[in-house]
Amino acid sequence: MTNPLQNAEWPRREGLAALTAALGADNMRWVGGAVRDTLLGVDVHDVDCATIHTPDQVIDLCREAGIRTVPTGIDHGTITAILEDGPVEVTTLRRDVATDGRRATVSFATEWRDDAARRDFTINALYAHPETLEISDYFTGLDDLAKRRVRFIGDARQRIAEDHLRILRYYRFQARFGAELDKEAEEACADLSATLKGLSRERVADELLKLLSLPDPGATLERMFDRAVLRVILPETALRHVEQLRELIEREAEQGFAADPIRRLATLLPPSPDVAEGVAARLRLSRAQRAQLVSASERLGHDISSHKVLAYELGTAFAVDRLLLLGEDATTIADWQAPTFPLKGGAIVARGVAAGPDVARILQLVEKRWVREGFPAEDRVQALLGEELEQAGFSA
Repeated sequence: MTNPLQNAEWPRREGLAALTAALGADNMRWVGGAVRDTLLGVDVHDVDCATIHTPDQVIDLCREAGIRTVPTGIDHGTITAILEDGPVEVTTLRRDVATDGRRATVSFATEWRDDAARRDFTINALYAHPETLEISDYFTGLDDLAKRRVRFIGDARQRIAEDHLRILRYYRFQARFGAELDKEAEEACADLSATLKGLSRERVADELLKLLSLPDPGATLERMFDRAVLRVILPETALRHVEQLRELIEREAEQGFAADPIRRLATLLPPSPDVAEGVAARLRLSRAQRAQLVSASERLGHDISSHKVLAYELGTAFAVDRLLLLGEDATTIADWQAPTFPLKGGAIVARGVAAGPDVARILQLVEKRWVREGFPAEDRVQALLGEELEQAGFSA
């Protein structure tokens, strides 16, 4: 059988060749996502490397080869090599010494199998020699990959006890790659779901949003709800919300909109700004993410009869969210550029109104009428201004 790595572009990158020369081909392996995704025919974005060298040795060897490094995770053995064709994380072989479900204490190892044994899933423990591209598979990951089965390495419950986040990682990988469900993994994730409460909010949010960013995570979220896993991290979610998510995913695909994790999160929650604020705080979302989630939660309290007016008032991105969540056709504003209101306060002052609150009030009144009339040309704006000035008692 032909090894897909032999025909892949990324193993032939000049930067990776330079890194291989610096570390020595027999002292390193490509590992994880790049290997897995190539075998699945999925585009590769990041390349990771495992090595028998210690972090200090990696830094020294790269320096001698003229490769700049950054100690991005040196406490856990990871150095990032900065290459012309993209950064590569270089991690020393490791084995777990102690774990508490949130973080692990590791020691460096010298055997590839020891390093593979501490990884989460069999499909993520595939190593490729940088020159021959021969694949090393210590836990039947190739067979699981062929069956599209996401399976923990060793005992699922033990692996989850080592790092509780692996529950959410399992669902994300299952949604992305899985076809055949692994019963042991499914049962372990459901039985140990309460352990997710002990994780940092940032880690939970990161995994949840990654899951929601996938093309079609609907079935996986429904399974998480049925197994009472989802309620641990999103107790606000009801069955109808999960069903609405699946409808939203279909709507996004039909109308040609890319997946948006915050929009999808919004449909998993009641349409309440207070709920949205609470979830945003609990998950420690960014300010921009919080604003988007709250805006989406207000979808029932806004006039949507004119999509362009909605886009003008909210901004196109927020308007698209609301329309999709309400089952409307958002393509009407997908490429629409909101016009600029062609009236400034100076023009009102020039018509005899003293600078101050009257100018601001008249400006707002004219803009509201301009928006309601569908953004007419400037001559109509001047006519509207005249009407408002006359009504306010100013000379038009």
